[in-house]
Amino acid sequence: MDQKIKPEDGFVDVDIRVGRVTDVQPFPRSRNPSYKVEIDFGPFGRKWSSAQITHYDKDELLGTLVVAVVNLPPRSIAGFNSEVLILGARDAEGRVILLAPRSDVGSGEAVF
Repeated sequence: MDQKIKPEDGFVDVDIRVGRVTDVQPFPRSRNPSYKVEIDFGPFGRKWSSAQITHYDKDELLGTLVVAVVNLPPRSIAGFNSEVLILGARDAEGRVILLAPRSDVGSGEAVF
C-alpha cells in the first residue's frame, strides 16, 4: 500500500537540506564537547550550528556534506546562535555519527 505524506501530517513542515561544511571552530563554552560548524546551503546561504561531533577531526569535517534541519528557530547555546540542526545518529559508543548523502549533491538540495 502506497501512503502519501499529507501537509496535515506535519512532516512536510520540516525543511531538511544538504549543506557543505565550510568552517569548524572549537566551542569551549559549550556544556558538552562541541564544535561551532558553518555550513554552506548554496542559494539558502551559510548557517551556523553547534554540534557534539568532536570525535571527528576538524580538518576531516571541512568540505564534507551534512544533512540539517534548516527551518527551526535559532537556539542560543552558551551565548552562540545555532541556526540549524545537523542530523546524526548515535553509535554503540554514544558518538554522534553524521548523516550524509552517499553521492555528491548540490548544497541546498532538499531531503525528501
